[in-house]
Amino acid sequence: MKILVTGGLGYIGSHTIVELVKKGHDVVIVDDLSNAQLETLDKLESITNKRLPFYEMNVTDEKRMEALFIQESFDALIHFAGFKAVGESVYKPLEYYYNNVVSTMILAKLCIKHHVAKFIFSSSATVYGDGVAPFSETSPLLRTTNPYGETKAMSERILMDTAFANKGFNPVLLRYFNPIGAHESGLLGELPNGIPNNLMPYVTQVAKGIREKLSVYGNDYDTIDGTGVRDYIHVVDLAKGHVAAVEADLNGANVFNLGTGKGTSVLEIIKAFESENNIKLNYQIVDRRAGDIATSYADVKKAKEVLGWEAKLGIKEMVKDAWYFEKNIK
Repeated sequence: MKILVTGGLGYIGSHTIVELVKKGHDVVIVDDLSNAQLETLDKLESITNKRLPFYEMNVTDEKRMEALFIQESFDALIHFAGFKAVGESVYKPLEYYYNNVVSTMILAKLCIKHHVAKFIFSSSATVYGDGVAPFSETSPLLRTTNPYGETKAMSERILMDTAFANKGFNPVLLRYFNPIGAHESGLLGELPNGIPNNLMPYVTQVAKGIREKLSVYGNDYDTIDGTGVRDYIHVVDLAKGHVAAVEADLNGANVFNLGTGKGTSVLEIIKAFESENNIKLNYQIVDRRAGDIATSYADVKKAKEVLGWEAKLGIKEMVKDAWYFEKNIK
């Protein structure tokens, strides 16, 4: 298949491209480089040994996006492009709603107009709000606790309603839990612009001496050690979940959790990183962060049963690969 990957130079998008090319698919990349680096394209071409067409543009530019649809004639779309920092979204809601929701609407419109049936959407476990884990695909979607999560929930509803009104449009909504880790080559990993918003790149930057210390947001949650518990999934496993979704023969709108089904606390991640990499981390406990919940982990039975996919890699591989990537950054 020829597959358009929006946000393809980002963390999850780049790893997914590697797995798509491994399976023989042709990939076209769109990214506005707002949270990605152009050098990632060179690294992707080095890993895949293939030239990958790249277009620098924002997905909300409907005219340019339509010209690309006409030029390339896609069989499928995987939509990663979007702002993704939970904390930042609380303070920049309008930017998040516009960028994340409008881009989804434009892409859905173009897919229908140009007969692209497969639309794989990068959603999030944040759509479950402050409900009770484990979360299954049939869990109620309570009001999300932050604007980022709300943009994902709104986009899901838009895609479901659009699929209902347009037979032959088959979106797959993938609800990620917490991706960490990096490609085994050390060439690809999570490399945010500026100060990291996610846990693992902050951990690795503290370990490398780029940051003085790691802030752990809250130790008074009702969890094993008081710190937040999340379902951490290796980014390569997550990437393979997208390949399974795009290759599946599905009709209408379908929803899948992508996680491991196990929760791990922030302090457990820190201890695993220290143990596996023989490094002591400087961290401090600070106040809770706006928009966070205590515990989130997935029920992953549906993805295994329908897509034939399940996560294979554990926390040890996640923290080792993330550190190997950080050490390779010049």
